[in-house]
Amino acid sequence: MAVFRLGLAGGGRMGRFHMESLLAGGDVRVVSVAEPSAAARAEIEGPGVAVHATIGAMLDAGGIDGVLIAVPSPLHVGVVREIADRGLPILCEKPCGVTAAMAQEALGIAEAAGVVLQIAYWRRFVPSLQALRAKIATGALGGLYHLDAQQWDGAPPAAAFRATSGGVYVDMMVHELDQIRWLSGQDYVEVRALASRVEEEPVPGDAECATALFRLSGGTTATATAGRRYPGGDSIRVMAYGTRDAADLLVHRPSEGVDVIPEALRRQAAGFAARVGGAAGTGGATAADAVAALAAAEAATPALSG
Repeated sequence: MAVFRLGLAGGGRMGRFHMESLLAGGDVRVVSVAEPSAAARAEIEGPGVAVHATIGAMLDAGGIDGVLIAVPSPLHVGVVREIADRGLPILCEKPCGVTAAMAQEALGIAEAAGVVLQIAYWRRFVPSLQALRAKIATGALGGLYHLDAQQWDGAPPAAAFRATSGGVYVDMMVHELDQIRWLSGQDYVEVRALASRVEEEPVPGDAECATALFRLSGGTTATATAGRRYPGGDSIRVMAYGTRDAADLLVHRPSEGVDVIPEALRRQAAGFAARVGGAAGTGGATAADAVAALAAAEAATPALSG
């Protein structure tokens, strides 16, 4: 099988994490990077990877089969447009903009250009979550009473990032919001939210911990919690309660030896390449999924100032 040659727009922390994960194996490789920071480019330079100062220069150089967007979220839509104009398929880091309107605009751009636009909600590629989704879909848990999804980061990102990220609901909790829809097969019909007023490092427009409560279209309720500071390190957990059975799933906690992200990123990239090749049912999130997650995040966001 030929290697799928991936261009990377954005060589910051998340972009480099994708690169490192894909180096560990698989048939998708980052072969070209666009990054405006000279210092970041210096960290990336190495054999087999062409490094460019602009996305335009990377696209002009050619030799890529698709592009992974890992620039800051407010820039997603503009970069989607630039790449779609070249007719290349796109794997965009979540959340694909910072509003539902931005994600909808990206969807329209991709559709008009006739290119694939997949959103990098990598949890859809974690085997334990896929197994839980299958249990819910087949009725193994019975009727689904409630889903509880939690995400905690070991430490918050820089204040400058938090101030422009859209806030904890948009920047962090969109993972839970996509995951709840995907696991349950249901949409959001009612949203209530509260943000904690306890903060170690206050940042206007953000919170260090926030929770949202949802009623879903099938009658299930769901809660999502996102926290920016957890002494035990990064942690993701999901609990599902049904009329016949329940599941309590520790998805990710590297401090306890549960580290699923690198393999999920590899599986996600492979799914993207397969989708570009015409395969159906590869499991990736669509731009429409990104719109739905951001709409729920926007409905919860007023809690940050309430």
